[in-house]
Formats: sequence, structure tokens, C-alpha cells
Amino acid sequence: MSSTNAQRQAAYRARHLQSVEGQGVRLNMIVGTHAKCALERLASAHGLTQRAMLERLLVQAEQHTLAALPTRLSTDYYEQQLRLPTETVTP
Repeated sequence: MSSTNAQRQAAYRARHLQSVEGQGVRLNMIVGTHAKCALERLASAHGLTQRAMLERLLVQAEQHTLAALPTRLSTDYYEQQLRLPTETVTP
């Protein structure tokens, strides 16, 4: 018996989540055109996939944020209790 489109899509997603060192999490969101184009250009310029580029940008932003925080606030950050001004998102 053949599977439906929904079943094939679910199987595809499950396979790809497992193929990322067993640690994949699916993000499903809409981003602005400017952000999408910027991601495409950055990934292309650095010879990375869009996923790899986004992962690196997020990790670098987190490292920058943590480096700027007093040590006593890191627990609040990891527990998602810290609120920073939005204008401090990027250096």
C-alpha cells in the first residue's frame, strides 16, 4: 500500500531530524524578505548552507551576549528570566 503525501513528508522530516547527530529540532517560521535575502547572501559568501550560517550567527550572538553580562546574570539568562534592551541584540 502506498503512503500519502502527508505520511511521506512526516517520514522525510523524521529522517532529517535524526540525521543531525540526533539533536535536530525543527523550526517553522516566517521571516521578512530582507532577513531571508541576508541569510542567503551570508551563507553564499561564507560557503555554508543557510542552516549552518544561521546556527553560527546564533551561537556567536549568544557568546557575545554572555561575554557582555556580569557573571551573576548568566543564570537568569539560561533560565530565560533576563530581559535585555532590544537595541543590544547585535554588536
